[in-house]
Formats: sequence, structure tokens, C-alpha cells
Amino acid sequence: MSPLDDTVALLRRQVCDLHQELVRYQLVVWTAGNVSARVPGEDLLVIKPSGVPYDELTPDNMILCDLDGTVVEGAHSPSSDTAAHAYVYRHRPDVGGVVHTHSTYASAWAARGEAVPCVLTAMADEFGAEIPVGPFALIGDDSIGHGIVHTLAGHRSPAVLMKNHGVFTIGKDAKAAVKAAVMCEDVARTVHISRQLGEPLPIAQGDVDALNHRYQHVYGQQPAAQ
Repeated sequence: MSPLDDTVALLRRQVCDLHQELVRYQLVVWTAGNVSARVPGEDLLVIKPSGVPYDELTPDNMILCDLDGTVVEGAHSPSSDTAAHAYVYRHRPDVGGVVHTHSTYASAWAARGEAVPCVLTAMADEFGAEIPVGPFALIGDDSIGHGIVHTLAGHRSPAVLMKNHGVFTIGKDAKAAVKAAVMCEDVARTVHISRQLGEPLPIAQGDVDALNHRYQHVYGQQPAAQ
């Protein structure tokens, strides 16, 4: 196998496994939702096949596409959201993974066309701002991708609520995008519950900035000093 073949094989396994995380965190039902990963250094992506149940997904049935959404390798049709994922990769070279879910609470905010306000330290950590709302767009072409890229331009949030649809998240790799999807649903649920009790209290922008910087650059295990 060539180095490219090895990389694609690894990504097929990773993308397949990450779909099970969507099930584990109850972000998807039936066959809805998808995870994709960019093939580093290539104009290629790996994404799940369309309409295949999650318990039937395997590394071998993941689909390799180019960044126009055309199938390069695979026996199935790719996800119906492939054009949206491909658009994001074409226009955001920093993005290595894209995730889409219809998770319940976040999609409820999307159905209202309302951003989730940044009223929790966990939101400041992961998103650094509100979770914004993108425009309504039909599925099947790159209109959704255009809405994702336009809405997140200059925004710290790795998540966007596409109006009347659901959640799209981006990350440096597919795992980071899945994490953002998990966190998006968690905070959407908590802020919804808070609003049943009263008006959530805002966090000052300076504190949001400080929390986000700490989480992104200090929190966790840092590389050992040389």
C-alpha cells in the first residue's frame, strides 16, 4: 500500500468509529447525521454512505470523495450532505473535520432561528461566543456549505445552527468536530432549561475571552518543556 492508501485506510476506521460516538451521545436517530474527515495534503475527504444504519457502518463502506463531492472510491452513494462538507473543505483549509447532527435541543434552537447565548463557562471554553444561526438552505447542493462558511467567518464558534435544520460543526480534525457537536447539544439543553426558570445571566465579554484563551491554550496536558 502507498502512504496515501495507508492514510485513507486510517481515516476510514476513524470516521467509522466516530459515527458511533454520535450514537453514544444520542445526537442522531435512524440514519440521520454524518461525520467526514479531510485527507491531509489531498483534495479528498472520507464520509459515510447515505442511508446506511449506524450499526451497519464499517471502515470498508466509508466513501472517499474529492472536494467537489464526486465519489473516488466506494460502492455506495455518499451522504446527502457531501456537497456541504466539500464546500467547507474547499473554502476553509484550516478545517479537517465536519459533523452534522439533528440533536434535539440544538435543533430546537435552530427551528426557532435563535442563537444559543454564551451564558455558561463551558460555552465560553469551547465556543468563545454564542452559537450562531445560519440561513435556511435546501439539502442536496452546496448551499448549506455556503451558509456554514459565511456564518462562521471570523467567528470563534466551531458550531452553527442551520435554520430549521440542525447542527453543523467543524474542527481541526473529525474528532474535534464530534466533540464540538457533543458540547453544542449539552449547552443547548442546559441553556434551554435555564430559560424555563428565568433569564440566564450574561457573561462579560472580557471574561468570555479569558475563559476561551485558558481552555484553548492552557487547559489539559501541555507538551513538556524542551
